[in-house]
Amino acid sequence: MSDQILGVIPARYASTRFPGKPLALIGTKPMIQWTYHHASLSKSFHRLVVATDDKRIHDVVLGFGGESILTSPDHPTGTDRIIEVANKYPNYGIIVNIQGDEPGMETSLIDGVVGLKTKHRDWEMTTAAVPFTTDEDPKDPNKVKVVFGKQGRANYFSRSPIPASFKGEAKYHRHLGIYAYERDFLLSYHELPTSDWETVESLEQLRALQNGATIGVYLSDKANLGVDSPADLEVVTREFQKMGLI
Repeated sequence: MSDQILGVIPARYASTRFPGKPLALIGTKPMIQWTYHHASLSKSFHRLVVATDDKRIHDVVLGFGGESILTSPDHPTGTDRIIEVANKYPNYGIIVNIQGDEPGMETSLIDGVVGLKTKHRDWEMTTAAVPFTTDEDPKDPNKVKVVFGKQGRANYFSRSPIPASFKGEAKYHRHLGIYAYERDFLLSYHELPTSDWETVESLEQLRALQNGATIGVYLSDKANLGVDSPADLEVVTREFQKMGLI
């Protein structure tokens, strides 16, 4: 069981809602460069690589000094892309999936997810969550909710508000798209039976959960906005300006 940790940033060009998103500029730098830069500030990784199916993204990453690998364009999910990369880098026992559209990902959040995974090598996966802010709507299906037990193990993920506010006001936690996988579990992921939870919620992590895997949840006190649309990009740009990054 290797203790080496590989960070992987999957980046697709052909996003349905925002084509070319990884190359969209925030200030004078493309978003993928910001994501790579902030991920590289973490001391958790022994290696960090962008996994892309597009030569334009690949060339941009190499151009700013990052490491990139070209993967198959036929992968139906980001997990498939991560599995291809894991097979090409056999000496890493923990594989961390960092979303390419998280240009402001906090180092503390990355280290928290990875630290939880290294502490619990018997847990197949770890991920992250953050409390909902007062201006976030838990009914928004694009904001995935997660409930977890006192030991930090996920019970369920949903696009619906969970728990329900049947009596009193519920506390909601928004799931964040970062995963740390135990290598052997990741490579056997597609051997898991199809999950009806996964199908109805359209949430890939539910396949692991319904088949009995443990997903640990690192609770962060805050998280910067990811980019799903051009409107999100404008918000992130304003935030980066306030932070003095651009």
